[in-house]
Amino acid sequence: MENLLLQLQRRLFPLLGLLLSFLFVFLSRSSPKVSDRSECSLLPHSHYWIASNRIVTTQGVVSGAVEVKEGKIASVVKGEDWKGDSRTKQIIDYGDAVVMPGLVDVHVHLDDPGRTEWEGFPSGTKAAAAGGITTLIDMPLNSFPSTVSSETLRLKTEAATDNIYVDVGFWGGLVPENAFNATSLEALLSAGALGLKSFMCPSGINDFPMTNASHIKAGLAVLAKYKRPLLVHAEMEQDAQANYLEDGMNNDPRSYSTYLRTRPPSWEEAAIRELLTVSGDTAPGGPAEGAHLHVVHLSDAASSLQLLKEAKGSGHSVTVETCPHYLAFSSEEIEDGDTRFKCSPPIRDAANREILWKAVLEGDIDMLSSDHSPSVPELKLREEGNFLKAWGGISSLQFVLPVTWSHGRKYGVSLEQVALWWSERPAKLSGQESKGSIAVRKQADIVVWEPDVEFFLNEDHPTYLKHPSISAYMGTKLTGKVLATFVRGNLVYGDGKHASAACGATLLSKVPVDV
Repeated sequence: MENLLLQLQRRLFPLLGLLLSFLFVFLSRSSPKVSDRSECSLLPHSHYWIASNRIVTTQGVVSGAVEVKEGKIASVVKGEDWKGDSRTKQIIDYGDAVVMPGLVDVHVHLDDPGRTEWEGFPSGTKAAAAGGITTLIDMPLNSFPSTVSSETLRLKTEAATDNIYVDVGFWGGLVPENAFNATSLEALLSAGALGLKSFMCPSGINDFPMTNASHIKAGLAVLAKYKRPLLVHAEMEQDAQANYLEDGMNNDPRSYSTYLRTRPPSWEEAAIRELLTVSGDTAPGGPAEGAHLHVVHLSDAASSLQLLKEAKGSGHSVTVETCPHYLAFSSEEIEDGDTRFKCSPPIRDAANREILWKAVLEGDIDMLSSDHSPSVPELKLREEGNFLKAWGGISSLQFVLPVTWSHGRKYGVSLEQVALWWSERPAKLSGQESKGSIAVRKQADIVVWEPDVEFFLNEDHPTYLKHPSISAYMGTKLTGKVLATFVRGNLVYGDGKHASAACGATLLSKVPVDV
């Protein structure tokens, strides 16, 4: 009997050890790393109150306090009722500073992995935190490889792990190679992509080619099952042979007007007309009901905007965004050779800017995004100043809140509108139901800022972007200083300092039960 027990021990112990090893590997892969709270937050408490005379809630701006407990909003109390025995509470009183839901930026290029010399998760998310942005949704291109499969999405999430100071989600790419492959698209969406993004013109990135209406129609059919959006860069060359640089005109490549003529408003109009041939599929009862079409960075405030208004009126599930640089700048103001301002679609004239503001204020444009698109300074060709050859993209991530407020004040923009454009609606588009507003049971994603404080954006201003010099906003005076940023209750930025550890979460969509 004793010999039998010894034989069993010899056989079972190695097997038990092997099973324990497999269990350890499984747990280490499936369980997120949890850092010490003192590293994740500048505030050592998990239960505290944020008090202010101006708290932006879904019911308006109120005076009172927000109770934060274990990363979520436990209560929002108006007036003085929250105080009670204040000696037993951890209270941060911000006085007249604005307490608002953290910004959700659905359009950023963080260039990670593969082009971290352009930006990268650490610098990009530090800049976001310093700008009051608590959630970023990263675009599938400008990194390498582009995020067009479940495998390349995994590379993204691995690169982000332990390297992000705010929460980050990911759009997948819709390209010709996967558009008609439902299995490939479903794998990408099942892996957690929050939706898809496509270009209707050359993207400038070799592994992210352009799509047409047939690709988009096929993509919408798959997205309908997952109830997720398709984001579209809506510019389309009408005639590849068209020459917009006519003889007899000033075609100096250092002149912004030269570049502006190469991407006329008709490009946006043509793309949106093409989109509307398939967007009807998203209407109630349509073959792609449940999918949603979102036009990114609208620049043309004329025909393109009118077409989108008509599509919405016809029941198509369509939204549209524009960006602060289209609302802050005009083509007439851009100096020769200042390629920091090159982007696509381009910044248009002052009259167009006024109509864009009107559309934002009246709700015809649904939300704002940064389209933060940096590069290495060399690609901007600042010395040469050639708008036709320089890399396009506006570097802006840290500044979008003060830019929106600074330029919006003359139009009477309210704090509630800023929260609607930058928090509530972008959270809904990206499927982040637990974010976007200050309300009970929502995640405690909060920005605290002083809307009346002016500052100059110069070399002395603390800037966390990898290449601040390429930003078109450098050298400007802005209003609206960010004091503190909370992500899931962690104080990740405050008093000009970041938390010591990057404890942001990667946001991956869950597969619907009926898929």
